[in-house]
Amino acid sequence: RLHLGRAAGITMGPPALEEPEQEPLLLPWDRFSSWLHCICVVGFDLELGQAVEVIYPHHSRLTEKEKTSICYLSFPDSNSGCLGDTQFCFRFRQAAGSKSSLGCFLDHFDRDAPVCLKRDQGYYYGYVYFRQVRDKTLKRGYFQKSLVLISKLPYVTFFHSLLKLIAPEYFEKQEPFLEAACNDIDRWPTPCPGKILTLPIMGVVMKLRIPTCYDKPGTSQLVQSSDSLVSIVLPTVHEVDLFRCFHPVFFHIQMLWELVLLSEALVVMAPSPAESSDTVLALVSCISPLRYCSDFRPYFTIHDSEFKEYTTRTQAPPSVILGVTNPFFAKTLQHWPHIIRIGDMKQAGEMAKQMKVKKLKNLKTLDSKPGVYTAYKPFLNKDEDIIKQLQKGVQQKRPSAAQNAILRRYFLELTQSFIIPLERYVASLMPLQKSISPWKSPPQLRPFNQEEFMKTLEKAGPQLTSRLKGDWIGLYRQFLRSPNFDGWFRNRRKEMMQKLEALHLEALCEEDLQLRIQKHTEVETVDLVLKLKEKLTQAEKDQLPVKPGTLPKLQAHIESIILTLPEDLQGILHKPDCA
Repeated sequence: RLHLGRAAGITMGPPALEEPEQEPLLLPWDRFSSWLHCICVVGFDLELGQAVEVIYPHHSRLTEKEKTSICYLSFPDSNSGCLGDTQFCFRFRQAAGSKSSLGCFLDHFDRDAPVCLKRDQGYYYGYVYFRQVRDKTLKRGYFQKSLVLISKLPYVTFFHSLLKLIAPEYFEKQEPFLEAACNDIDRWPTPCPGKILTLPIMGVVMKLRIPTCYDKPGTSQLVQSSDSLVSIVLPTVHEVDLFRCFHPVFFHIQMLWELVLLSEALVVMAPSPAESSDTVLALVSCISPLRYCSDFRPYFTIHDSEFKEYTTRTQAPPSVILGVTNPFFAKTLQHWPHIIRIGDMKQAGEMAKQMKVKKLKNLKTLDSKPGVYTAYKPFLNKDEDIIKQLQKGVQQKRPSAAQNAILRRYFLELTQSFIIPLERYVASLMPLQKSISPWKSPPQLRPFNQEEFMKTLEKAGPQLTSRLKGDWIGLYRQFLRSPNFDGWFRNRRKEMMQKLEALHLEALCEEDLQLRIQKHTEVETVDLVLKLKEKLTQAEKDQLPVKPGTLPKLQAHIESIILTLPEDLQGILHKPDCA
């Protein structure tokens, strides 16, 4: 059989596609738009409340609804008491009908990005640098302002590093500095996965590499710099410190992994937006390399346009992960099935008394003790080894980066053990290569049969790669009903269909088309040309994973067939829009 399975842990090389290495012709602001939609400054007005004071570049478009969302999400709740500088991130729905910059151009980069780093269709991320300092000259007694980067890209570590560089200077020098920073960003190379990128910004140089879907999961290609001009080398563009985020609840990490895997409704109650957003991002990333396919909000407020939809008691809580800080949510969301209460992470030096899972009825206020409040019974037996390993690390004062690496590796191996049997089964749905005929439509994939898949688990289940015991079958049954399975399977199905199309195209190119058309009437030949042109256009549009030279060869076939036709037809068929 033809195995496409990019089983988690098995990596395929990048497809050799017909594409020029140089970047397409870029207009002013195109490079900026490939990284950011816009930059906003949100201030506090005594009469108006929070208001967007500046949008840069000035031609950037945001609907009134989007501006309102940005306003409320860019400031911590008043009870958070964030004095000084605070960084966090949020995610909000793109308004219906609003366009993000340069969509089609960015599809090119999305193809090679890992699933967790593909651009978010229908959502924007907001990366916030909020400053609150006492200022007696102001009526309110405080200076409060946020610099916010709005982007489609989930590069949280990168954008927070960028904000650390530009926000403090912006607060000193105001708009001319912002304009100069935007002009620097518009000279950056585009965010192409797999390339080492050097990004100068206001006299500082950042160096980084965006991962690709062909990288081996769990490895990071170190970006080294002997260049004295490079000021900051980023080891990752998107990963948060898992150990720091899960430290307050780390006795329950395996249960939290199950809840995220199954797209269960989860709420994180935290003292500040920084802690709520980091924890939500850590939860979403703990099932990597699987993509979390439900909605998640790293910071969610009562002003959010989805507030009513997500807090209604008339239906079951939606499949979403919310990060909140307002005490009001302790009351509004107490009917939610799974609640994670995070204390102040700064005081997390000692292990909180978090061993037992707490009953939901005990969660009355946001002052409740940190812990996980749920009635959920995990499918898998608890892995005591990882808990002991991390506890030992705390006692021995192991560096946080090492603890983070241990936890990330644990989650990766757990997810891979779970996903490999699915990858193996889905690869078996692929037709045999010999069934592909150039003169028939590409064969169809066999449908996914749940019971047939379950039978494969007896001999080729997760027990081959994981020592964990428990009800794996029950976990799979629940997963197959979740949005995460739906999203994963759609993606794999699309990849396999494209592979079939590519093989079909390659088979066509190997045919002697001149010999074939000798038996054709003129009408049939014209029909063949139109069909081949359509296939070529579609292959270029979908960036099919064909062998090098396939598309030029097909183009040459088309040209030679056209030349066998009368001149008047040649003229018509050479017009670019005749396909």
